[in-house]
Amino acid sequence: MLDKMKALIHWYEEVLSMPHRREVASELRDEDDLFMLLLYSEMIGIPNPVYYYTLELYPYMIEKFHDWHLRMGMEKSPLSGFRCC
Repeated sequence: MLDKMKALIHWYEEVLSMPHRREVASELRDEDDLFMLLLYSEMIGIPNPVYYYTLELYPYMIEKFHDWHLRMGMEKSPLSGFRCC
């Protein structure tokens, strides 16, 4: 009986979240894009007061940056002096 209740609750949660999965994924992607903009803003000419601290994140974000510029339709990195591929 407990397993059937768990299955019913799982099914109910799936039904509720199904129409919103695309919206949630889109929101997460927008947040990632905003974070990338904040991280690389100094390279595109936007002053970033925390640039010194964001430098430490570059090694961890390089793969996400590569995925981002490919998703945006750019075969090569749009930033000069910053190679990721």
